[in-house]
Amino acid sequence: MALDFLAGCVGGAAGVLVGHPFDTVKVRLQVQNVEKPLYRGTFHCFQSIIKQESAFGLYKGIGSPMMGLTFINALVFGVQGNTLRALGKDTPLNQFLAGSAAGAIQCVICCPMELAKTRMQLQGTGEYKLKTKNYKNSLDCLVKIYKKEGLRGINRGMVSTFIRETPSFGFYFLTYDCMTRYLGCEADDSYVIPKLLFSGGMSGIVSWLSTYPMDVIKSRLQADGVGGVTQYKGILDCVRKSYHEEGWRVFTRGLTSTLLRAFPVNAATFATVTVFLMYMRPEDNIP
Repeated sequence: MALDFLAGCVGGAAGVLVGHPFDTVKVRLQVQNVEKPLYRGTFHCFQSIIKQESAFGLYKGIGSPMMGLTFINALVFGVQGNTLRALGKDTPLNQFLAGSAAGAIQCVICCPMELAKTRMQLQGTGEYKLKTKNYKNSLDCLVKIYKKEGLRGINRGMVSTFIRETPSFGFYFLTYDCMTRYLGCEADDSYVIPKLLFSGGMSGIVSWLSTYPMDVIKSRLQADGVGGVTQYKGILDCVRKSYHEEGWRVFTRGLTSTLLRAFPVNAATFATVTVFLMYMRPEDNIP
């Protein structure tokens, strides 16, 4: 459990540093006004943020995922590992169930963390220097939301996060397990690192594709009310209004930047975790 915790922290840190700029682009594209869009697509969004807000604009809100990193990865890798051991056999179905259990439990921390991240990422959109700064940092963001809206405000988007994370993490661990077995990732393999990177990257892509439409809904619900106006009453209302106003393509908005982010982030995360565990465990346990 301790090794799972440490490995998750190291791997998660690597993943956040690699992927946060892509996540900022994804959120901006998901929530922008369709009638007056600021960005024409993924690459235009990248260029605009760097030009208008500097490269640091891509890292807005990074404090929130970094802050929740330790707890989330402790839960994900700890729960997944212990659930798999409790189920007894290492089968594809059990990998999926263990991953789903990990995804469901970590929502308690993931939801407030992503709420703060989303609000921070949308702050000062299109401004090189912020004229008005509502939030100093991610913690200040959560404190202000709590004072204004209470626990309900802090947990905005919890149900949509749960619906997204539970099957998503099931596919995440299932894909990684199947890929590493298929590629024959063993400690004495000279190509083990490239194989681990590829397996981790593909697991991230499959994970995101499995529940991406729900991620769009989650982002919209968590961004709702930022300008003082609330548009959506709940998940179904958000789905109905989004589809009615923008068509089915709204549920794939930001997908390109998400997949561009998913491969390197999860390649870095899973490879780091696996290599860390390989070197930290006793030699007779390495395979």
